[in-house]
Amino acid sequence: MKEKILNALLGREDYVSGQELCRKFGVSRTAIWKVMNQLKEEGYEIEAVSHKGYRIVSYPDKITEEEVASRMETEWAGKKVVFLEQVDSTNTYAKKIAEEGAVSGTLVVTENQYGGRGRRGRSWVNPPRSSIAMTLIVRPELAPSHASMMTLVMGIAVARACRQMTGVEARIKWPNDIVADGKKICGILTEMSADPDAIHYVVIGAGINVNVQEIPEELKAAAASIQILTGKKFHRAELISRCMKEFERCYETFLKTEDMTLLMDEYNEILINRDQKVCVLEPKGEYMGTALGIDKNGELIVRKDDGEIVSVYAGEVSVRGVYGYV
Repeated sequence: MKEKILNALLGREDYVSGQELCRKFGVSRTAIWKVMNQLKEEGYEIEAVSHKGYRIVSYPDKITEEEVASRMETEWAGKKVVFLEQVDSTNTYAKKIAEEGAVSGTLVVTENQYGGRGRRGRSWVNPPRSSIAMTLIVRPELAPSHASMMTLVMGIAVARACRQMTGVEARIKWPNDIVADGKKICGILTEMSADPDAIHYVVIGAGINVNVQEIPEELKAAAASIQILTGKKFHRAELISRCMKEFERCYETFLKTEDMTLLMDEYNEILINRDQKVCVLEPKGEYMGTALGIDKNGELIVRKDDGEIVSVYAGEVSVRGVYGYV
């Protein structure tokens, strides 16, 4: 009930009468009054005026099941929200509940992820109550070899959502980072459970530095937060909602061809590596080249310094800028 009433108040500049809420949800005025008090205790500033009703004057930057779910504007992505006050890794927890039958579109979010992981086993730290740590479960009918492209799909979604809401010029560093002003603000990690010919589920995790005020000294050269870059705080639940809306759009486009054919232009448009000198680090060694963009399989096309054109597969290598992080 609290989620429904919160949803009815959010986005409304005018007052919502108690009578309207009672009629809409089939509850008493006392029940409405109790929910309003609960919301006030959680940090919402609610104005109540006789003969007019209620309206939200301000709301806290917090991530709860009700707060995230009340803002969701999707058909399926993020429609089911699982909130955890703290967890070692949202990806690990998402895999657990996916094994137990969690439906496609289930979104796991937390206020404190203390054991997050990045690509190739690296650690990923999300400062509590100031960042976003979320993982989406999907169950696509795809060949397992296509699952890695979902990292790129989420990359477009997060970059677009950050641009729309915060104004930062978020771009993609292939294959799994979102950067702004040349510094990382988000990392994406995709994992799956599959048989040789069928996917059981895929979990796509994203950690976004939103209202983080301090970056550890050893990371300042390569990482930042949206607040540090803009000087403004943003409501994380709203950003989560926008990410899910953009992901749903991009994912459904992806499924039409089961590859990046219809998303290549959009991806390459915001690919920070494009037309840049890069260093490709492979298990057998490294080489220099110029990144030309991605192909329909999500691989990075690189023209080596000797003129040879190669396709770089994300699972095997890392790509670094020759003159710095990007």
